[in-house]
Amino acid sequence: MHTMWKGAISFGLVNIPIKLFAATENKDIKMRYLHEKCHSPVQYEKICPVCEETVDSKEIVKGYEYEPGKFVVVEKEELDELAGVSDKSIEIIDFIKLEEIDPIFYNRSYFVGPGENGTKSFALLKKAMEDTGKIGLAKFTLRSKEHLAAVRVYKNGLVLETIFYPDEVRNVDHVPGLTDEVSLNEKEVEMAKQLIEHLTAPFEPEKYADEYREAVLELINSKISGDEVKVAKEKPKTNVVDLMEALQASINESKGKESSDNGKKTKETASKKSKDSTEPKPKKKKSTAKKKASS
Repeated sequence: MHTMWKGAISFGLVNIPIKLFAATENKDIKMRYLHEKCHSPVQYEKICPVCEETVDSKEIVKGYEYEPGKFVVVEKEELDELAGVSDKSIEIIDFIKLEEIDPIFYNRSYFVGPGENGTKSFALLKKAMEDTGKIGLAKFTLRSKEHLAAVRVYKNGLVLETIFYPDEVRNVDHVPGLTDEVSLNEKEVEMAKQLIEHLTAPFEPEKYADEYREAVLELINSKISGDEVKVAKEKPKTNVVDLMEALQASINESKGKESSDNGKKTKETASKKSKDSTEPKPKKKKSTAKKKASS
C-alpha cells in the first residue's frame, strides 16, 4: 500500500509513530466524454468569460462569493497562516464507546500502521483499546483540513475513520413528509416484524456484489471482443504543416526578391548603356603645338 500520511498518535504524554493508508477504493467505471462525430475525448478549458481568453493555473486565485457576483479574494499565504504549522499529530482527546457514534457521522476510512520504532507502543494501544472496549476520538489535519476522527481496533490492526462535525450533518426534521401521527394496524406491524425476522442473516460482505458494475464491464468486454472499438482521430499536426508552409513561403519570397533584384540590376545596366550612347561625348581640345603650326 502507498503511505499517504506519516505522523504520530498522541494521548496524554504518549507518542506513537504511525502511518496512514487508504482503506477503501472507488471501483466505479470511469467513462470519458467523447465527441460523437470523431470519438475524440472532449477537453475542458478554464476560460474567462469577460476577457474571453484561456486562464493559466498560475493566474487563478481563490475567492469567496458572499453575494451574487461579489467576491473577497483569499490568498494562499493567508490560509496557510490560519492553518498554522501542522505538527503531524493525531491527538486523541477522548475515549468513548463505539456505539455512541451514529454511522451517519462516518466519512472515510484509513488503515493505521506502526511507524519506525513504533511497533511495541502501537501494539500496546491496540491491546488497551481491545480490553476496555473503547475507541479514541481524535483531531488531526489532513490536506489542509482539520478532521474529527475515530480510532478503533479493526481485526489485527487499527483503523482511523474521519467523521463529520455535528454542523455538517443535516437535520432529519427538515425532510418533508415525516410524521409520527400515522395510525398503524397491529397485525400489519406483527407481519412486518415476522418478515424482518425471516430475512435476518449474519453480515457476510463477500456475498454482495455490484451487479450493475459487473454488467457494464461485461458489456464493455463484449464490445471489445466484437471489434466495436471506436478509435479517436488524431489531431492534425498543424504546427508541422505551418512550419513547412512558412519555409516554402520564405523560399518563394527569397526567389522572388532575388529575381526582382536581378531584373532591377539588368534594367539599371541597360538604362546606363542607353544613357551613355545618347549623351554627346565631350570634344577633345587641340594641343598648343598644333595651334601654333596652323597659325
